[in-house]
Amino acid sequence: MTETGHEPDPAHPHAIEQAWRDLVATARRSAADGLVVGTSGNVSVRVGDLVLVTPSGVPYDRLTPEDTVAVGLDGRQVLGRLKPTSELPMHLALYRTTDARAVVHTHAVHATAVSTLVSELPLIHYMAADFGGPVRVAPYATYGTDALAAHMLRALRDRTGCLLQNHGTVTYAGTLDKAYDRTAQLEWMCRLWLTAGSVPGHTPSLLTRQQVREVEERLKGYGQQG
Repeated sequence: MTETGHEPDPAHPHAIEQAWRDLVATARRSAADGLVVGTSGNVSVRVGDLVLVTPSGVPYDRLTPEDTVAVGLDGRQVLGRLKPTSELPMHLALYRTTDARAVVHTHAVHATAVSTLVSELPLIHYMAADFGGPVRVAPYATYGTDALAAHMLRALRDRTGCLLQNHGTVTYAGTLDKAYDRTAQLEWMCRLWLTAGSVPGHTPSLLTRQQVREVEERLKGYGQQG
């Protein structure tokens, strides 16, 4: 995705180079914002029939244009000398079954903490509407497995983000910017719920599903249109 949030044209000779720069910038931002530690988490973006992904076990600040990693939708590596992220099955499952053009996976602290406590994030804030409703928690499975990808897809039914039990978060969107914004928003909502719930003698007020649906409609016209 370019800085303007538009998907790069796969036919353009510089599309992959630009997408890789944007992917690396997003990965570095996730580390700078404290959503990942070390080489945890991963980012991907789809350009045509190619999926560019962060490589496995390489610090984001060391990535260069020569480190571009891309696979086909069948998982076969077509670009790069580095091994793709171990979470590749999760990313490919999303691209094969949704309209995702970008996926962000993190190990954000508050979101991961919430994933150990509940089966879905309570409706603590109306921005749950941006996810399609209450954010679900996918049951635990070993990282990098098809089982985890399957649990994730079920949790993401009619949603744009979910929590992975004892693991982290996954969000997707039509652009990297939007996918990242959803990741940051999800971490903030989890932090809000944990903070409100920590006050002795008080129980946080929650929104109803109908209240969230009303916000979903309002969000369709939010921001600068056209």
